[in-house]
Amino acid sequence: MNTGVLEALRRIAREKQLDGALLAEALEAGLMSAARKRYGPDAEIEVIVDEKEDHLGVYLLKTVVEDAVDETLEIDVDEANEIDPGAELGDIVRVEVTLDEFGRNAIQAAKQIVVQRVREAEREQVYEEFQDRIGEIITGDVQQIERGGIVVNLGRTEALLPTRGQIRRERYRQGDRIRAYLVSVEKTTKGPQIILSRTHPNFLKKLFRMEVPEIYDSVVEIMAIAREAGGRSKVAVVSHDDRVDPVGACVGVKGSRIQTIVRELSGEKIDIVSWSADPSVLVARSLNPAKVSKVIVNESDYSVKVVVPDDQLSLAIGKGGQNARLAAKLTGWKIDIVGETEHARELDISLAQRVNVSELPGVGPKLAESLAQAGYRHVQDLDGVATEQLLAVPGVGAKTAEKISIAVAAVIEVLEDEKLKLLKELEEQAAAEAMEAAARREAEREEELREVALEEADRAAEDDGETEELEGDEETEDVEDEEAGEDEEVGEDEEVGEDEEVGEDEEVGEDETDRADDEDAAAEPGDDEEGDEPQKEEGAEPEDDEERDADA
Repeated sequence: MNTGVLEALRRIAREKQLDGALLAEALEAGLMSAARKRYGPDAEIEVIVDEKEDHLGVYLLKTVVEDAVDETLEIDVDEANEIDPGAELGDIVRVEVTLDEFGRNAIQAAKQIVVQRVREAEREQVYEEFQDRIGEIITGDVQQIERGGIVVNLGRTEALLPTRGQIRRERYRQGDRIRAYLVSVEKTTKGPQIILSRTHPNFLKKLFRMEVPEIYDSVVEIMAIAREAGGRSKVAVVSHDDRVDPVGACVGVKGSRIQTIVRELSGEKIDIVSWSADPSVLVARSLNPAKVSKVIVNESDYSVKVVVPDDQLSLAIGKGGQNARLAAKLTGWKIDIVGETEHARELDISLAQRVNVSELPGVGPKLAESLAQAGYRHVQDLDGVATEQLLAVPGVGAKTAEKISIAVAAVIEVLEDEKLKLLKELEEQAAAEAMEAAARREAEREEELREVALEEADRAAEDDGETEELEGDEETEDVEDEEAGEDEEVGEDEEVGEDEEVGEDEEVGEDETDRADDEDAAAEPGDDEEGDEPQKEEGAEPEDDEERDADA
């Protein structure tokens, strides 16, 4: 049979990274199905897929008979001898069948079977691969953003980052590189469903393991993590080497290590605290950055009462109670946070409510003295005391211990009710005082604003007066400037008039001189004609010129 089929099978095995034997079984099943479809269910068929020998064959097993009736199951002796010369009647002869004899439909059916087997094998391999990687950080590319989550391309398969596993402030685009924590791998009809998360507490733990070599080497261990993804996280660490500071190792030089993790989590705040086996110390550290004054541990109900300065109360509780909530998750204890003022008030009430054991029903002087010697002077001292401890007191039997426990419980219940009422009254009183103080502050503030407004109005009025004075001075200066300008114009006009008069006088003198010269010139020719008077001497001419100048 054509060995190209085996070559194609080997190529698929390399590309899909599948076992060759598994694909050989798939091909064998496909060819068997195709042969059954071609020759019927009663035919005896044998399929051989031998990769080592590079052999692929499909055979019909027929019985040798004298005269074949059913050609699918029987074969004539003559035909059998052509295949196997030693064949005799009753022997089984293998007759090879070519793929061309199967027909198109049979070949298509065989192909579908092979493809289905290959797909199932690939899905099983993917499931086993990622099932072993649960709890690791997976890196992929954002392939598609859907309403129900983000489809992440992991190369051979796809994973889903659901909405609950996304940090609320993060925004993704197609093609973005993304890292997430592998939460689970589920088998579905469409193949293995890989679920990722970036909000899981272990995602933060794995990031610390990647960034802090001391954690990777188990020198520093993360004991507990409390996380509200996108907001704030608290991490408790402990060092197994006295020379290594666990908090400093996680923070790094100038915060280099912790800043890398913060950037990966889109700015999520991270508080690192040193672990302690003492619950009071651990709780005080977990409420960082608030300062704690006192921690009262009640191991019976696994609760802790934390007393903080009044100005640290809001910081200890945190925005929306986040800091207290994370501290409770980190330590595993119930945490009740109160201010110093409120705690002092509760102590005063408790002291005022102290009841002597002698006032308990059924407790006489001798029994009261025995209880006092055992350290139980007041009813409050007996609250929460076990029956076995009461039986250790001289003179206390089983019935007496039971009666004392019942009486103590009843008295404590009454005292607690009274305490709650007193606390409520004090809270109401404190609230009223706070409202009055707020009202006074508001009134003072309004008065200050009023005074400021009046001062501004006075300054504005003074500024307006100064502005008017300045405008008046400017008007006066303008008037003086105008008068000075008019004086200058008058002076210029007078100078111009004088210049004009001088010019006119000069012109008149010149005209009269010209006229006199003309008259003299007119007179001279007549004298020459008459010849009556003698000619003037040369010395007389200057006199006439001087007279003319004087006339001019």
